[in-house]
Amino acid sequence: MGKKKQPTYRVVAADARRARSGAFLEIVGTYQPRGLSSAEPDTIISIDNDKAVAWLRQGAQPTERVAKLLKASGALDSFEAAKAAK
Repeated sequence: MGKKKQPTYRVVAADARRARSGAFLEIVGTYQPRGLSSAEPDTIISIDNDKAVAWLRQGAQPTERVAKLLKASGALDSFEAAKAAK
């Protein structure tokens, strides 16, 4: 996704038995590493925390990069807090 020199990545829940670039189960959020414009160079992370926590509760294993994105959005912290409360 995105356009030339401005990538946009989808954060998805995918089945490990399918091809890496194949079908996915659900879009959890998006990640824009370069921001919306050159005047705003910060990264933009848009994650639906409720969906992310639901997938983590079902046993989803995030990649290293996605774990960092989930930590930045607060989804990983709320999952671990709910896990510790059990």
